[in-house]
Amino acid sequence: MAEDKRTLSIILMPDWGPAPRSLVIAWNRARAIVALGLLVVAAFVGMAVTWVSLARRAAVADDLRIERDALLARRDSTALLAERLGALQAQETQMRVLLGLEANRDSALWLAGAAPGAAAEDWATSAGDTARAPTMWPLTERGFVTQSLLAGDEGGHPGIDIAIASGSYVRAAGGGEVIEAAEDPVYGRFVLIDHGNGVWTRYGHAVYLAVKRGQSVRRGEVIALSGSTGRSTAPHLHFEILRNGRAVDPLTMVTPP
Repeated sequence: MAEDKRTLSIILMPDWGPAPRSLVIAWNRARAIVALGLLVVAAFVGMAVTWVSLARRAAVADDLRIERDALLARRDSTALLAERLGALQAQETQMRVLLGLEANRDSALWLAGAAPGAAAEDWATSAGDTARAPTMWPLTERGFVTQSLLAGDEGGHPGIDIAIASGSYVRAAGGGEVIEAAEDPVYGRFVLIDHGNGVWTRYGHAVYLAVKRGQSVRRGEVIALSGSTGRSTAPHLHFEILRNGRAVDPLTMVTPP
């Protein structure tokens, strides 16, 4: 194949007076330079497109992060507001009780409701302290039992679930000492009361706790406001009665109003 001897001449004509100059480049070399130039331009264009795409993604990520932070702050503010409202409501209730206002509400909050069943009476008599026996319905309203006791070989639900509106009064089923008032991943905010004779009661998923550890409570005293904290899908009260560490069916101890 004959060698391509064509050339490309480039004439430079300065405006400031020097004589024109010519630059002669072999045709093959000129094509190589042009191809290299096109590759460089294509590379710069690709880098620019990539940078713009990354910049847009970074901007979107920043917007999402800002929105997430705003949602988290709003959630924390809502939870704090609910807790403060619960505290104010509990304080208002206590003040009304102390001042003797709203006798009907006072009766609902502090006095025993329906008489306990025969099994509860037998236990209370044997325990020797009817004021401490957990034989009172733990709510000021009836509610609706959505889950019964499933203990031992039958399952793993050591109590009953009572569907009730969030913010409803939860009261002690019997007198005793609060041995735990804390928060748990499963029970959420809960209260655990020791009634003596190896009998405990637990009240779970509260939105607000009105008692503290070590506090003595009376039967019917408001100890919390119901909610849906912990492992819960809807507002309800989880209520347990434990005797020597073993679950007892609460419906054999208490009777709904």
